[in-house]
Amino acid sequence: MRLICLMTFFAIHSFAQVSIDAKAKEIDSQVIEWYRDFHENPELSNREFRTSGIVARHLEKLGFEVQKNVAHTGVVGILRGSKGGPVIALRADMDALPVKEELDLPYASKAKAIYEGDEVDVMHACGHDAHMACLMGAAEILAQMKSQLKGTVIFVFQPAEEGAPQGEEGGAELMIKEGIFDELHLEAVFALHTDGRFDVGTLAVRPMGICAAADRLEIKVEGQQTHGAFPWDGVDPIVVASQIVIGLQLIPSRQLNMSIAPSLVTIGRINGGVRGNIIPNEVTMLGTIRTLDKAIQTEFHDRIRHTATRIAEASNATATVKITKEVPVTYNDVELLAQMRTSLIKVVGEENLIVPPVDMTTEDFPFLTQNSKGLYFNLGVKTPGKVIVPLHSPNYYVDERALIIGVKSLTYLAVDYLNRN
Repeated sequence: MRLICLMTFFAIHSFAQVSIDAKAKEIDSQVIEWYRDFHENPELSNREFRTSGIVARHLEKLGFEVQKNVAHTGVVGILRGSKGGPVIALRADMDALPVKEELDLPYASKAKAIYEGDEVDVMHACGHDAHMACLMGAAEILAQMKSQLKGTVIFVFQPAEEGAPQGEEGGAELMIKEGIFDELHLEAVFALHTDGRFDVGTLAVRPMGICAAADRLEIKVEGQQTHGAFPWDGVDPIVVASQIVIGLQLIPSRQLNMSIAPSLVTIGRINGGVRGNIIPNEVTMLGTIRTLDKAIQTEFHDRIRHTATRIAEASNATATVKITKEVPVTYNDVELLAQMRTSLIKVVGEENLIVPPVDMTTEDFPFLTQNSKGLYFNLGVKTPGKVIVPLHSPNYYVDERALIIGVKSLTYLAVDYLNRN
């Protein structure tokens, strides 16, 4: 009897693998067509009207329960398998960036839009076009495998991952606020992201922190205005601000235990003064804090406040520090990754499943995993032999041979998780 059960298990497992691989190959040209269409017609955050319409029509055609206009332009599709079981979600982001494309492609973007009051060029410079195409392909395969699924799959097409326009809410945080998972007991969420550092044919994933938390930093330094020829008659907030910038860099390099997790602070904007011969009353600085560990994050915040205020006091100035938490760490559940690692190996082989370095960029994916486990991994999209092109570059490029790998990865993760018992 045990032998019969084992034979049945391996027969079902082999059938699923052949079905997924064959179906992915069968729809590959369609996935590429979706990708090219999205790439040629990008839309900015909370303005993904055309994009969401294409996604919604596809999910409706597959017979899913479809929710539209979630968090402004998001789309959620629900596929209930033929048998009861756990609930999981697969996520793809939809928005593009205010970037002018420099690639010479027949489907290169020529789109324009209004961003913060100005007309800008728009491009999918972060691979969200590929994310959507891969998830639409996975949806098509999983719909055909409905009778084999022991559970429910939620397909989350998320707007505004790059950040909502000024004065608006958006992204994964707003989708959660609107209750997309409230009626279902969600166990796990999976997502991929294209990565131009890694060759086509590879997947990259690491346990625990894979993308950093991001906190907004604002520092206002107040001095005393005076003539530039008589600096001793006032307090120069520009010099104090310069000292603070240098002082902040000593915190992660000399005061925080970098062996636990990396961290950094960047000041990206400094405003102060109106003329070269007038020392102003105040200077404002804007920056970002990136961390991968909660304890380090708390200590970093405390030390930034201490450093800025004490440096200012030493020059008879004052510094006001405001830190706003924006995005938490994208955290891969260790147990979930160990459990699902074999699903990714099926797609690329063990030698091509690599552990990437930690990434100090951010993701709003963790808002979707507040009450569940999460697994976020990178899809290699670089053509072997070509130079690395970073995300958000006007030359960011996705080798289309990677799309079928993304489709298969998402599909195997869903099937294997739901049918693991």
